[in-house]
Amino acid sequence: QLRLVESGGALVQPGGSLRLSCAASGATLDYYTVGWFRQAPGKEREGVACISRGGGDTKYSHSVKGRFTIARDNTENTVYLQMNSLSPEDTAVYYCSAVPAWAVRTPPCSLTDTDFGSWGQGTQVTVSS
Repeated sequence: QLRLVESGGALVQPGGSLRLSCAASGATLDYYTVGWFRQAPGKEREGVACISRGGGDTKYSHSVKGRFTIARDNTENTVYLQMNSLSPEDTAVYYCSAVPAWAVRTPPCSLTDTDFGSWGQGTQVTVSS
């Protein structure tokens, strides 16, 4: 059974950068599209980036487009989220999740949290001076 663990969250200053990792175990990520989501206090979980099975296609939310980059290394069974030009509005717990490529309703991948079946503990990102 596929399991994902997020890591890399930290306290950073506005304008700084951070790279989050989503490490898979129990199954290969080759069959899955992967999404990054975040949830700030008092707000709903928001999809920020997703990536296709092979990594050639991506989607981003308007709020992060141009600042965040999602990438994957299937040989390491890991998906990354590079976050640049961070602002306090990016403060949230960040989660990754996966859905099999055949089940994706909105190709090439999904930013809708209800399309994903499970969530881990996430990793905290705090942007503050």
